Amino acid sequence: MPPRYSKSGYDITPLARDEVARLAAKLDPESYRVTQKSGTEPPFCGNLLDNKKAGVYCCIVCGLPLFSSEHKFHSGTGWPSFFREFDPQHVARKADRSHGMVRTEIACIRCGAHLGHVFDDGPPPTGERHCLNSAALRFYDEKAERPPQSIPVQTETAYFAGGCFWGLEYYFQQGPGVLDAVSGYMQGEVERPTYKQVCTDTTGHAETVKVVFDPRHITYRRLLQAFFDMHDPTQLNRQGPDVGRQYRSGIWYTSDAQREAAEAYVRELSASGRFGRKAIVTQIEPAKTFWPAEDYHQDYIEKTGRACHVRNPW
Repeated sequence: MPPRYSKSGYDITPLARDEVARLAAKLDPESYRVTQKSGTEPPFCGNLLDNKKAGVYCCIVCGLPLFSSEHKFHSGTGWPSFFREFDPQHVARKADRSHGMVRTEIACIRCGAHLGHVFDDGPPPTGERHCLNSAALRFYDEKAERPPQSIPVQTETAYFAGGCFWGLEYYFQQGPGVLDAVSGYMQGEVERPTYKQVCTDTTGHAETVKVVFDPRHITYRRLLQAFFDMHDPTQLNRQGPDVGRQYRSGIWYTSDAQREAAEAYVRELSASGRFGRKAIVTQIEPAKTFWPAEDYHQDYIEKTGRACHVRNPW
């Protein structure tokens, strides 16, 4: 299964059943009953009910952050209550028809641990009450160090220019291990350039895609391979029907390691004969400031359904 990531930068790839079983085997009997058997602890008995410290409430099974002290409130129901999730993508919802009623059960998206239920009688701004079992949570004080499974993915960033950024962004987003791809402008002399300014071909900027990736699941070299599969690096200051320096081919590196990898890969491609006698004109330069493009450029292909000359590299 390809890795999945939340908007807040956490790995939310569902764990395999045997991994969940291994983690659950370490739980105390009550936490096991609640999380693995959809149990409910007695009201006013949970050890986190009256916890007023600032921090994060994580899944006791897999460690994924689920709720924050910022959103905790006193509901008087006898169970820890929150009016929203730490990140909506971290908590799954499904219909629970047990006990002769229909409720909405909530569970950890990564390991499936039962957490409790959500009701529509909470305070503003959501109007929701996430009713949790203390036995399903592990609290970390805001100053405490959290284990690796409870912190965001340690990402790296890469920048690629290869013609119109719409297609590059679309396909980079599909890369296994890519958290995000954003269209923007780089390597120019004007601060906060607009699309209209860049299109004059006078600012020095190139349409560029910022790629945030998880090096545990995809390497920088694999991103380089995808980049050169997506466009023609032998076209100077253009890409297909798009002409001008803003459409030039470029790799803007953020470290010596990225520079060395990019230069080595270009040498390999040049020696391979893949492009015949045509020279690779891709520029390799230190990354300057990245300026995000206007909102209407972001996810353009996904929003409009328009095709693009960029090839799918995956």
